[in-house]
Amino acid sequence: MIGRQKERSQLLEAFASEDSEFVAVYGRRRVGKTFLVRETFDQSFTFQHTGVKNGSRQIQLSRFRQSMIEQGHPSCPELKDWFDAFDNLKTVIKASAAERKVVFIDEIPWMGRSDRNFISAVENFWNGWASARKDILLIVCGSATSWVLEKIVHNRDGLHNRVTYRIRLDPFTLRECEAYAQSRGLAYTRDQLAECYMILGGVPMYWRYLERGKSVAQNIDEMFFSGSEKLEDEFDELYASLFEHPEPYLAIVTAMAKKKCGMTREEVADVADIENGGALSRYLKVLEQCGFIRKFTEIGKKTKGAVFQLIDNFTLFYFRFMESNKTNDPHYWSAMADTRVHSTWAGLAFERLCLQHIDGIKHALGISGVLTNVHSWRNANAQIDLLIDRRDGIINICEMKYWAGPYAMTAADDAALMNKRAEFKEATKTRKAVHLTMVTSFGVKPNAYSGKVQSFATIDDLFAL
Repeated sequence: MIGRQKERSQLLEAFASEDSEFVAVYGRRRVGKTFLVRETFDQSFTFQHTGVKNGSRQIQLSRFRQSMIEQGHPSCPELKDWFDAFDNLKTVIKASAAERKVVFIDEIPWMGRSDRNFISAVENFWNGWASARKDILLIVCGSATSWVLEKIVHNRDGLHNRVTYRIRLDPFTLRECEAYAQSRGLAYTRDQLAECYMILGGVPMYWRYLERGKSVAQNIDEMFFSGSEKLEDEFDELYASLFEHPEPYLAIVTAMAKKKCGMTREEVADVADIENGGALSRYLKVLEQCGFIRKFTEIGKKTKGAVFQLIDNFTLFYFRFMESNKTNDPHYWSAMADTRVHSTWAGLAFERLCLQHIDGIKHALGISGVLTNVHSWRNANAQIDLLIDRRDGIINICEMKYWAGPYAMTAADDAALMNKRAEFKEATKTRKAVHLTMVTSFGVKPNAYSGKVQSFATIDDLFAL
């Protein structure tokens, strides 16, 4: 298994517990939730079941009954409702000779959406029976993150604080994607892997579609523009799977896709046409928990002035190159190489890549053990996308440049950096030392301007952790 050491350790810790444990695993579609659970327990479950996508209440109950018939309850009767279903699940568990009874219910939101009494039945099963035993490990899983968070993790009724392990499965890092690519025999350089990441993010199943023997451009053409249906419809399916009512979430990400530097919640409410209240707070929180957006504050400002920025690579690629693509050219991405449109996109995508791997930049600066806060900052004359505010009395202004080789700083670069530092120091009145940091693809060529930069990081550093 590539990566997932922390999550696997949590599952094994829950398995080794002397009490019954309730585990909720959630994360975006195709990130590897089911694979994680099945591989961790080597497919050895007392009972496992997967909900039926778009299945009616009757279909869900029928399939649940069939799973019990096949896994220890051959005489299971027709099920009247979900209370009856979980009562019969007790029979399956009691019949098991395993010392630890592992019950895995996958895609639980599909089961719960069809019947409002479903959660009450889960509550009754767990609170009234399973939690009183010492030998049950209940694992529920689902891609509909909003549903899992609302109905299971943050339940305010009978399941309040009943989940003992919460496992949010995030996409792979660059380093994990590199290991995965190597395991599949993909002979790509790190800058090629970085371009893949700037399009696909770290979603393992997307990377699975990359074929050996094809260039990055050929693979992207095949996945998105050739009519192969590998990922051409993924955008709609992704948001439909994550959210029971995806419309407000789509309105928010559509609005954010048009503003690179992010938006305040007031701006989001206005552009997405959503009332600036509790509902908007929930939408933003779920999008953040799913990893689609990031929330940050400008240095020197309170949380109330937070900015929300769309950082999901796949979503941004969709809006930039797929939504309005009318060419029907199966070689569209190959044709984009070496164009101004591609280089402009790559520069912005590289900045986002750096924001997604800040720990690698900190490692390059030798400050992994230093307490830091990450911010952005802007005024009428300057904008800084990444500031690392350090407890050791230093602030790093990070300038990010995507280039095909070692970057040669110019007089314009020097003037821009000096202006950013001067504007920042004047506006914030900071007493900390302000250092300039260049994050580039292949390093910086030594010249008259590079000497003013205190520290450097490269793509290799983004792969470090």
